[in-house]
Parts: sequence; structure tokens; C-alpha cells
Amino acid sequence: MTAPTHASSDNTRGILAMNVAMFGFISNDTCVKIAMEALPLGEIMFVRGIVATTILLGFATAAGAWGRWRRLIHPLMGLRLVGEIGATLFYLTALAHMPIGNVSAIFQATPLAMTAGAALVFKEPVGWRRWAAIAAGFGGVLIIVRPGMEGFNAYAMLILAAVVCVVVRDLATSRIPAAVPTSLVTGITALIVTLTGAALFPFEATFSAISDWRPLDLRLLAVLIGAGVFLLVGYVTLIFAMRWGEMSVIAPFRYMLLVWSFVYGITLFGDRPDAATMIGAAIVVGSGLYTVHRERVRRLAAARAAASLPGAG
Repeated sequence: MTAPTHASSDNTRGILAMNVAMFGFISNDTCVKIAMEALPLGEIMFVRGIVATTILLGFATAAGAWGRWRRLIHPLMGLRLVGEIGATLFYLTALAHMPIGNVSAIFQATPLAMTAGAALVFKEPVGWRRWAAIAAGFGGVLIIVRPGMEGFNAYAMLILAAVVCVVVRDLATSRIPAAVPTSLVTGITALIVTLTGAALFPFEATFSAISDWRPLDLRLLAVLIGAGVFLLVGYVTLIFAMRWGEMSVIAPFRYMLLVWSFVYGITLFGDRPDAATMIGAAIVVGSGLYTVHRERVRRLAAARAAASLPGAG
């Protein structure tokens, strides 16, 4: 029997890390949705954020990153913060009013939007096949959203707004100088989002069905601590997945989040996704998988072309 190669071993670890990351993210969403039955959005963001910020800034301190804090003063860091705040507010407001499976299904358009954004903003090459896949994916989103039809939920538009904000955040992040410590970027971002939650106190009626902050019992405190921990697990293991595995191999496992969202929705909230939601989700996932495949084909073709140049190797 042939021994596994180092690359295959790394991909196996990357796949495992990606699965753990998706479970962490959707478990965070589930904890937040449970808390929304008794607490307003700002209070949830604030308490969850205290957990996440304390841990992240602790990592930054342990890594000695504070000596480079001045490098955070960068226009792209400001743009990243705007994207993160917008994405959090839009996404969680929609989550409070929609089934978790539907929210996750629409949000799976994010990788497609990222590809389109990189092509439009950074002029990255995207062929007609991937543009067609992007168009098909957003067609799947329209099937889920059903604008103008009886099943339409206006809060679905907030998820699309969250997708736009995530694209802005990630495109800005990709151009932040490497000298800016990652631990500080994530820690300060978590702190600003936490403070945004506190700032919502006078405006809770706009974002939440519950308009006043309430004392936390042990159950709600445990749920929010769990949300913060799950969120950190998601972010940390996602970084590991990207470092360990080849993107074309691990990226398809991002869609495990959708599977977990339907499981949580059915078992905890009694949600039953209808046929339109399932069909739309399948189209979005299929389109995303195809764009990953085409990106892999493009990279392999570029590598072969480079290897065939005179003097290569």
C-alpha cells in the first residue's frame, strides 16, 4: 500500500478543520437565535463580544502584537470595520426573523459575490463560465427569496446586504499590509463590534422585537458564552483550514454549514424548509462548487504554462 503523501495528509487536516469551522459558525448562529427569544440584538452582541474580545485580545497580548498597534491606523482597516459592523447588524437582524436554514442558504452566495467583487474591484481574471455560474447562483438565491411572491420575506434582503458587507470586509482585508498583526486586526474588530452592540441600547426597537436590555439568568449567560466560544472556534479553525489544505480541495466543505443549519432548524426550531428553498440552495451550492472547479482548472493551466517556459525548472 502506498503511504499517504504529505500533501494528502495536509488536505485531510484542512478538510477536518473546515468542517469544524462550519460547525462552529452555525452553532454560534444557533446560540444567538436562541438568545433572541429573550434578549435584544444589542445586548446579545455586547455580551457575546465581551467573551470573544477578551480571548482575542489575550492572544494579541501573548503574541506581543501591541508593539505594532500604530499600524492599525490604515484606511483599509476602517473599511474592514464598516463591513464587519454592517454584516453583523444585517445578518443577525435577518436571523431573528427567518428560519436559520433559509438564512444560511442565501448567505452561501457569499463566495460567488466574492469572486465577482474581486473581478470588478481588483480586475482578477474571471472567464465566462464562472460569470455564468455566478449568475446561476444568484438565480438560486432569487428562488429562495421569491421577490414579489407569497413566500417572500423582506428580511431576506438584509442577508443580501450582509453578503455585500462581507465582500467589502474581505476585499479590504486582503489588501491590509502584512505588517499589521492578524491578532490585532481580529481583536480590535471584535472590540468595535462589541461596542456597537452597546451603542444599540437606545435603538433596540429598530433592530429587535425586544426593546429593553434584561438581566441574564444562568441559561442565557451560558448560551451567549457558548456563542462567543463557537464563533472563535469557527474563525481559528477556518484559518487552520486555509493554511493546511489546498483551497480547491477544502472549499467545497464550506457548504457543510448549510447541512448543519437545516439540522439545527429542524431539531431545535421546528423549521421545515420548503421545496423552493431546497432547490434554490442546491443551485447556489452547485454554482459555488463549479466556480471552485474552474478556479482549480485555471490555476493548473497557469502552472503548466509557466513550467513550459524556456528555462523553467
